[in-house]
Amino acid sequence: MSSAVLVLAACSLPSSGPSVRDIQDSSVENGGDMFIVDVNQSVVSASTRQQTSGFSQSFRNVGVVSVDRIHPGDTLTITIWENVENGLFSTVGKKVTTLPAMQVDQLGNIFIPYAGPIKASGYTPDDLRLKITDLLDGQTPDPQIEVRREAGDGATVSILGGVGGQGVYPIDASSRRLTGMLARAGGITLDPRVVKITVRRGAEVGEIWFQNLLDNPGNDIPLRAGDKIVLEADDRYFISMGSTGQERISFETHNPTVLEALASVGGLRATESNAKGIFVFREESAAIANRVLGRNDLVGPQQFAYLVDLTSQSSMLVAGKFQIQDEDTIYVTEAPYVKWRTLLFTVIGGLNATVALDTALTGTAAIFE
Repeated sequence: MSSAVLVLAACSLPSSGPSVRDIQDSSVENGGDMFIVDVNQSVVSASTRQQTSGFSQSFRNVGVVSVDRIHPGDTLTITIWENVENGLFSTVGKKVTTLPAMQVDQLGNIFIPYAGPIKASGYTPDDLRLKITDLLDGQTPDPQIEVRREAGDGATVSILGGVGGQGVYPIDASSRRLTGMLARAGGITLDPRVVKITVRRGAEVGEIWFQNLLDNPGNDIPLRAGDKIVLEADDRYFISMGSTGQERISFETHNPTVLEALASVGGLRATESNAKGIFVFREESAAIANRVLGRNDLVGPQQFAYLVDLTSQSSMLVAGKFQIQDEDTIYVTEAPYVKWRTLLFTVIGGLNATVALDTALTGTAAIFE
């Protein structure tokens, strides 16, 4: 059987997808609509997307909440001592009066009999004590006042998602910053490598990865009453196709590279995968496309196929820096001799094909690239 016949027969055999040559035929240079780019160090740098590594200054620059100050929603207990038997609050034989617990309203006020509405929020308990004393002093001789702040719903934050205990937590001395509050809520229960933390403060939203919180103390932001903290697992993914199989893979780190992505699907198949033909299919913005290609005329999203070669030490180092983005498709082409081997096993038979394979590959394998 001639080599030409074998080649024609091999072309009709099933495969895991297009070959390197098939993909190159669809390039812009060949009249297609896709830019095919060999990955090197300059491409790694040009294609890297800027990622926020922490909270904005509007979150970082706020001061730490004073846990001593009273906030709307706090519950106060006020005790009054009077020096007369029949005072404003005292009765015969009882000079000490504890008023019913009162909650600071949303305007920050409380109501004290004989003193009227009093602004409480923003004051420390001792400041409020002096204020109430001044207001009552003209109505009862030398009153002694005690103000205690009980647990309340004032300076609190809510925490949802991947923590040990979801709920509403008060801001106190140990939980005035983000890490302290996460610890108060039972710590993180998700894989810390892929945890995203979102903090909502009014109309502002800040997001960081948990790893960024550990790496940079500046991201341990002071909390504010009403903050909403959500912890969720990274929902980004990539698609693996070709000789490594077809699978949708969630990110295992917040910043994976090609090597990490391939490792997560079990690596290349020794007898099936083409180490010179690993493609990363991606849609790039015009800004990145122009930067990668050294141009300035491209407008709108552009289709790219980045070609990764893992056959040398230097290419391994480059692949260890080339980052995978959300919804990328990693396609590993078949080794050039796979179709040829399959054909030999089909036509010649398993035993004879094994003997003949090394000889036949020498001059024919390149045809199937």
